[in-house]
Amino acid sequence: MPRSIITLTTDFGTSDHFVGVMKGVILGLHPDAQVVDITHQIDPYAISEGGFVVAEAYRWFPKKTVHVVVVDPGVGTLRRPILAEAAGQYFLAPDNGVLSMIYAREKHKVRAVTAEKFFLQPVSDTFHGRDVFAPAAARLATGAALQDLGAALADPVRLPTPLLRVEAGDLVGEVIHVDRFGTLVTNLPREHVAPDGRVRVAGHDLPLKATFADVGQREPVAFVGSGGALEIAVRDGRADVVLGLSRGTEVRATARRS
Repeated sequence: MPRSIITLTTDFGTSDHFVGVMKGVILGLHPDAQVVDITHQIDPYAISEGGFVVAEAYRWFPKKTVHVVVVDPGVGTLRRPILAEAAGQYFLAPDNGVLSMIYAREKHKVRAVTAEKFFLQPVSDTFHGRDVFAPAAARLATGAALQDLGAALADPVRLPTPLLRVEAGDLVGEVIHVDRFGTLVTNLPREHVAPDGRVRVAGHDLPLKATFADVGQREPVAFVGSGGALEIAVRDGRADVVLGLSRGTEVRATARRS
């Protein structure tokens, strides 16, 4: 029988004890769990960034994987802990929109996680990763029934969908993520971008190449990344710094003709 997989995505970093404590709670309740770190380097409080990272990762995991996503600036407030079921997998997270990209891509069912018997007691006002999400993930991975965690929820919080439109022969979108190399990831999908077109961003006119190695050192370039969307990089440099761009910057690419 395959081991249960529980993934962790947080903005906790790794210099403090928080991630280790969450793993300790999970393993204390489910010693056979396989705990996988997706990342703990989400920018503090960056809900949309956490959502992007999980949305890029989940599809590579087996069915019944439990994903714990804790990017939670509203911890201790009235925001709800939730459980989403999508693509045959489970997502435990605060109801702050961090799962918006999952909702947009997959058919889903969402529950409010209200069953306090699954929490560590007393529940801290500031560390629900330890007291709510980690124990709920362990119990879910050991076979707890979904309905036992809480009732169905019809109105989960959704973040605004990033801009995407066609205008005068251009596909217009925006930067939705900046990775650790300074590469700018957009929401312009491969199938709608002309392969022989150009990319324009903040006054820069960039060639569309197969990879960043197709231009000279320190030169900017656009290419389709591994996630299937248009990306902008500077070879051996940081595009965000060299081009002075960040999340939300408008990007235009020649639209593919139908």
